[in-house]
Amino acid sequence: MAKDFSMKFYKTSVWRECRNGYAASRGHLCERCLSRGVLSLGEIVHHKIELTPENIDNPEITLNWNNLE
Repeated sequence: MAKDFSMKFYKTSVWRECRNGYAASRGHLCERCLSRGVLSLGEIVHHKIELTPENIDNPEITLNWNNLE
């Protein structure tokens, strides 16, 4: 569940577009499941570096596909 400080960010169109594009690029499959050899549809796009109040405004953290899974 998203933390209070990040709720506004997760409602933005820029995040939704980023999330949807990333998920589509991965065939909407769960990467964590794939790493275990299991095919499963992904439900959530995770940030590898967890969002914090200090980095929530940094697009290199929030919107960078290299930080998503």
